[in-house]
Amino acid sequence: MLPEAIAAKDHIRSTHRARRAVLAPDQLDAAGVALATHGAAWAESVTEGRPGIACVYLGVGKEPPTLPLIHALHHSGHQVLLPVCEPGRELSWVFWTPDTGFEPSKYAPILEPAGRRYGPETAGDAAVLFIPATAVDRAGNRIGQGGGYYDKFLRHLAAAGKEIPLAAVIYDDELLPAGRIPAEEFDRPVPAVLAPSGYLPLAGGA
Repeated sequence: MLPEAIAAKDHIRSTHRARRAVLAPDQLDAAGVALATHGAAWAESVTEGRPGIACVYLGVGKEPPTLPLIHALHHSGHQVLLPVCEPGRELSWVFWTPDTGFEPSKYAPILEPAGRRYGPETAGDAAVLFIPATAVDRAGNRIGQGGGYYDKFLRHLAAAGKEIPLAAVIYDDELLPAGRIPAEEFDRPVPAVLAPSGYLPLAGGA
């Protein structure tokens, strides 16, 4: 990636993290409820009401709260897969239930589920996928958390010919005008975002 693109993404990431840092508990609670409502409804529309596998992640700190979404998907009958960071920026996956415990990751500042780990081929059978982001523009260009885990995971899915409906989870003010986020040749645009205001398909997503 060109140095100017890296600098631009780092600036956007740091700006949005600063905005997140001042969110109040009641704002986080309201965002969590809204994300669960809209996210579960989208998953139900994709699966046409049938149970499926949903890949999600646990939002920590001031990230968009996804625990209510995790519970809502489970309550709807879906099997929920949560990620675990592995060496080499790889992800493995654990099936979550309300009894699943969490522990600090060895490789990232997140909490991860404890339990039997499955490889990307299991996640490749998912019906829907929710991924983290710190910003997305209307062309579908995404800025992640900076670790590169999901970029690599999405490349694995593409190489395997898996086209899973996915949405990047953000706050409403983190959806930017098209072209605001630099795109590299290897970047894969996201087709949609999930924000507290709802699920929104993006014209540039693929």
